[in-house]
Amino acid sequence: MTDSYAVIGNPVEHSLSPWIHNAFAQQTGEDIAYEKLTAPRDSFESVARRFLAAGGRGLNVTVPFKLDAYDFADRLTERARAAGAVNTLALQRDGGMLGDNTDGAGLVADIRENLAWPIAGQRILIVGAGGAARGALLPLLEQQPLRVHIANRTAARAERLAREFARQGTLTGGGFEGLSEPFDLIINASSASLSGDLPPLSERLVTPSSHVYDMVYGAEPTPFMAWAAAFGAATSDGLGMLVGQAAESFMLWRGVRPETGPVLRELRVQLQAR
Repeated sequence: MTDSYAVIGNPVEHSLSPWIHNAFAQQTGEDIAYEKLTAPRDSFESVARRFLAAGGRGLNVTVPFKLDAYDFADRLTERARAAGAVNTLALQRDGGMLGDNTDGAGLVADIRENLAWPIAGQRILIVGAGGAARGALLPLLEQQPLRVHIANRTAARAERLAREFARQGTLTGGGFEGLSEPFDLIINASSASLSGDLPPLSERLVTPSSHVYDMVYGAEPTPFMAWAAAFGAATSDGLGMLVGQAAESFMLWRGVRPETGPVLRELRVQLQAR
């Protein structure tokens, strides 16, 4: 029997999730159907319940509904609680709905497995203090970096986020002013690249031995990646994170972990051919 899944959002037409999950299904031999669901911005719950009532087994959740999905879930994973948002809903055997957040796990998997960049023992700078940064923190801290600093235009927001996660590791937060020492790993979790902007970072933060990651992805390097590459740093966009978080969702739904490498390589070819 074919099991039904979907990605729900608004807008959602651009989503690569159906292609990714169908590739995972073909690779693993799982019998699934996967579709896109556009929900009016005030109708997440009704659209989700209608899909589930028709036999749906799980949902990927994208903007602007990750907080709605958090409230919709009957129970939450630890990483969903830490993120304060849900991007994956999985129907359980008892009829309950489990909410998870796979974004941070996808980021860590891409950095460690696809890029082979170290995290343990590293000095990490996270740019931005919004939902993307929050979702990444617990999975990153579980890898035991030497320290993590959150930098944000509004320093108080970064400081507050650092305090929330202080028990998980050595964590600080603040504004961009005064940052002058290099970091081993710099992660752009801000939305700056979406508008072609650059965060106000000093060139002293990046060296030829730094690794620089932008959560945004595209056919061409982002402005953030180009900035870092000019100083000799190794760079990557977030396409592997997209595939990695999808693999975590697939594992939650189907109990089998797909290989992300072949899917990521094919998706990169398709993206560059557009």
